[in-house]
Amino acid sequence: MNKKAGWQHFQHIADIGIKGFGSSVEMAFTQAAMAMTAVITEPELVDNNICIDIVCDSTDLEYLFVDWLNALVYEMATRHMLFSQFDIQIRDGHLKAKVCGERIDREKHQPAVEIKGATLTELRVQKDKEGDWLAQCVIDV
Repeated sequence: MNKKAGWQHFQHIADIGIKGFGSSVEMAFTQAAMAMTAVITEPELVDNNICIDIVCDSTDLEYLFVDWLNALVYEMATRHMLFSQFDIQIRDGHLKAKVCGERIDREKHQPAVEIKGATLTELRVQKDKEGDWLAQCVIDV
C-alpha cells in the first residue's frame, strides 16, 4: 500500500529534523525540500515566479540527499529566495532539478529562522517493503 506523499518535522535537541516521503525517491526529496521551506515560512505563501536549475552528483543516495538540501540552502542564501516548487529527476547518482520560488519578502513571509545547512545527523534515505520512500535528516538552524 503506497502512502500519500508528504512531509513532516521531527524533534531534535537544538535543530530541526525534516522528513519527506512518497512513492518515488524524487517525491521523497521533493517533500523534504518542502519541509525545509516550512521551517522558514508557510510554503503556500511562496509564489513561484522565479525558476532556477540545480545539479548535484553523488554515488551515495544519502549524500546526494544532503547535497540537494545544501544546494537549496546555498541558493536561498545567495539569491535571497524561498522555494516551493520542485521538479527533480534522479538517474545514476545525478540529480537535476528545476526549483521555483520568489525573493524573500520579510513582511509577507515572516521568516522564522535561517537555515545554515543539512547535516548527516539522523540521515536516512530508504525504500520500505511497500515500495514507499523516506528521506530525512536534521537541518542546522
